[in-house]
Amino acid sequence: MTLPIIAEPLVDATYATLKKEVHDGGYRLNPDEDFTKNLVRGLLKNEQRYGYRACPCRLASGKREEDLDIICPCDYRDPDLAEFGACYCALYVSDAVLLQKQKLLPIPERRPPRAARKKILSVQPSGQVPLTALPLPVWRCRVCGYLCAREQPPDICPICKVSKERFERFI
Repeated sequence: MTLPIIAEPLVDATYATLKKEVHDGGYRLNPDEDFTKNLVRGLLKNEQRYGYRACPCRLASGKREEDLDIICPCDYRDPDLAEFGACYCALYVSDAVLLQKQKLLPIPERRPPRAARKKILSVQPSGQVPLTALPLPVWRCRVCGYLCAREQPPDICPICKVSKERFERFI
């Protein structure tokens, strides 16, 4: 099956929309517009192919349930940004990279191998989990109340745009 070519006006419109949404959410796109538009083409191609925007730098299975972790923005974006200044495919970059205070280096793959992912997907929760048994801490923005469960708070609150210092561990 041959997929139709992605029209440049669609790439340009998607890039503009994504850039605004990303900025409004406190994130930054890679400043290399040609590079970034190639990634946008990949996202759009995957959307044509699978019905969802799987990360263009990873091999998608074509089964949405198996690929939820790599639908852009992927589950690994924020840890990669915090540790390396960019996500795995470098679509998203940190302010330090954007301002050329940090150099982009290769980023190791965080996504577990397929067998480990299948094991995670097959585990079904049995009843309620005690709050102390949650796998990740929950962070609360002290300004707007936004909650997120992850290793570290976001650099910028996606709701009110305050910095990570304004977050407190909630659970």
